[in-house]
Amino acid sequence: MVITRFAPSPTGNLHLGHAFAALVAYRLSVSNKGHFLLRFEDIDHTRVRPEFYQQIEEDLHWLGLDWQKPVWKQLDRLDSYQRALSLLQQLDVVYPCFCTRREIEQELAHLTRAPHGPEGPLYPGTCRNLTSDQISELSQQREPCWRLHATKAGNLAGTISFHDLVHGTITVNPTLLGDVILARKDIGTSYHLAVVVDDADQNITHVTRGEDLIPSTHIHRILQSLLSLPEPQFLHHALILDENGRRLAKRHDSLSLASMRENGCFPKDVLDRLEGLLELNFQHAFPTKL
Repeated sequence: MVITRFAPSPTGNLHLGHAFAALVAYRLSVSNKGHFLLRFEDIDHTRVRPEFYQQIEEDLHWLGLDWQKPVWKQLDRLDSYQRALSLLQQLDVVYPCFCTRREIEQELAHLTRAPHGPEGPLYPGTCRNLTSDQISELSQQREPCWRLHATKAGNLAGTISFHDLVHGTITVNPTLLGDVILARKDIGTSYHLAVVVDDADQNITHVTRGEDLIPSTHIHRILQSLLSLPEPQFLHHALILDENGRRLAKRHDSLSLASMRENGCFPKDVLDRLEGLLELNFQHAFPTKL
């Protein structure tokens, strides 16, 4: 059975890009007589606002979408992420990092050839080779985050790949994003770790999300391999762009679903606006119309 999910962050109103992402996941499940799930990615707790949980559900219902219950919230699942982190610690593929953001910026500024990835500068590895004595001393001064040792993780996982319904088979590059954070100091997890654990625990068979997250999928496949989690299919879809060719963000209030509703739009107006892009990009994935 095909099981998909839409996983927004309750930090603002859904906009047209979110509607497109939700429709991609929904249509893929419906066209295969599967299940569509809603999950709140709310570990960015300093930016989460309680009112947006309900607002998001109202917007999705307005579009005509429904989902299997219950709705998961990541803040309810911190113990699951801690267990996964502990397994990675036992595998010796993560390490504590005591750097502040400012210290990392200063370190990068002093490097003549700072490491870069598709999303910008990479962590320079300042804490990668700390001794146990250094770790003990620093731990008395500040709380660490935990980073993936990309090289160790890649060597342990071996050669792996992922299949994307749009982009085909992609070989994983474990160092593409460098030593990413897997557990933040304030919350004990990160997007990368939480989404991988959640997708496995919810039996997600097809992960659908924007093509801007293809680099993150390299990390996710490494984690799935190391944690012995199932490998889902992937569908990285095109992004809805603004008039300047930039992807939509929550600052685009005029294209929020709430604003469109207030201005007299009907769900059909949104669906018609997105239908062409759905059909253009995914004719092979969607045999039936919404």
